[in-house]
Amino acid sequence: MSSQLLLTFLVSVITPLFNLAQTSPSQLCPTPVLSRLQHHQVVSGESLSSIAQNYNLIPETLVRLNPNLKRKPVRVGQKVLIPPFNGIRVEVPDGATWSDLATAYGIRADVLFEINGCVKTPTVVYIPGVTWQIREKTRQNDYMGLKKYPLSSVAKVGLTYGWHRNPTTRQSFFHGGIDLLAQVGTSVLSADTGKVIFAAQEGTYGFLVVVDHGDGRQTRYAHLNRFQVKIGQTVQGGDVVGHVGKTGQPDLLESHLHFEIRYKFPVGWVAQDPVIHLPEL
Repeated sequence: MSSQLLLTFLVSVITPLFNLAQTSPSQLCPTPVLSRLQHHQVVSGESLSSIAQNYNLIPETLVRLNPNLKRKPVRVGQKVLIPPFNGIRVEVPDGATWSDLATAYGIRADVLFEINGCVKTPTVVYIPGVTWQIREKTRQNDYMGLKKYPLSSVAKVGLTYGWHRNPTTRQSFFHGGIDLLAQVGTSVLSADTGKVIFAAQEGTYGFLVVVDHGDGRQTRYAHLNRFQVKIGQTVQGGDVVGHVGKTGQPDLLESHLHFEIRYKFPVGWVAQDPVIHLPEL
């Protein structure tokens, strides 16, 4: 079963449990995925790819669950942990909720809640149905990253990609991009050739420009004070798409460009760490 079909199956057949107070979770929830891992013992002639194929998984799923497989071939007699379906194991930051995880990874909170045993406060969870492939900082022959930096010069990163804790509320939150500190009015540049598919105000993003670069890849430029492009326009790497502002609900008080890169996966457009994809100026 593919990741997408599996996710559709989970969403359609699992009854949400949040409001079922009269029945205990143990009676309604399946055993947590991480408690249902199989142990596969490697035999002669097997490879990582053949093992993954045998269990209808992708090799990346096995590597993420078995870090010792990342740079070494499997060896005879070695034991490999096998999950029931594709996904990743995630250690949850203190204070993060199922809603936070749903926002960060694009999977419905009730689905995550149930396949992970209906625990109230998650600590280590399994995120299903996503091929979370990591790009190494060292460039590979088939991947050259983005062509341009989104500002005219390298800027200080005010807030990195990933999990953070709000110093006031002490709540954890997921930051889907990087905040590049820059003065209001600074020109914002398209990071690569593409077509503008969005240029308008969008909730907490404020004035937002989204450029689609093809091959399931987008870049997003948020908190702008004005646009320099319109929907449907083709831009080249380095073209001005807007100017730094403070619109929306920025996570920092200092003016900055909120920059995201997203890849299309079966569950939707998933944010990845832009630093991995940006050129080294």
